Amino acid sequence: MSEILGILYPWVKALHVVAVMSWMAGVFYLPRLFVYHAERATVGSELDLTFQVMEQKLLNLIMTPAMGVAWVCGLILIGMGAMDFGAGWTWVKLIAVVLMTVAHIWLGKRRKEFAQGTNTRTGRTYRLVNEVPTVLMLVIVVMVIVRPF
Repeated sequence: MSEILGILYPWVKALHVVAVMSWMAGVFYLPRLFVYHAERATVGSELDLTFQVMEQKLLNLIMTPAMGVAWVCGLILIGMGAMDFGAGWTWVKLIAVVLMTVAHIWLGKRRKEFAQGTNTRTGRTYRLVNEVPTVLMLVIVVMVIVRPF
């Protein structure tokens, strides 16, 4: 059994990294789309509808599946012993991943508001929100690579 796990581990880890990269690309790009959508499109216009299609496809075809694969692979890696639950870095990383998931869900709700024509947030709000995934990503990477505590 340990031989099979030894063979599978790098493949699961590679898939996890690819899924996280895909997820992060979307989490960085969707708020930027929201900035332009909020600032440049009027409800019902052709530009509004174009942004809606772009946002919906990004969220449903890239971000959400990538997040799901990242979570599944991450849980498999945990099951294979990849994390030390006695170390502080593990808990900080897990909290940051949960917060990234919350950010993803929040962005999904904002996409629905744009689709319904009920967005009330400004481009400035979405510019600020765009920083949240960046900070969380930095925390996650430092925890996994540096393991400061």
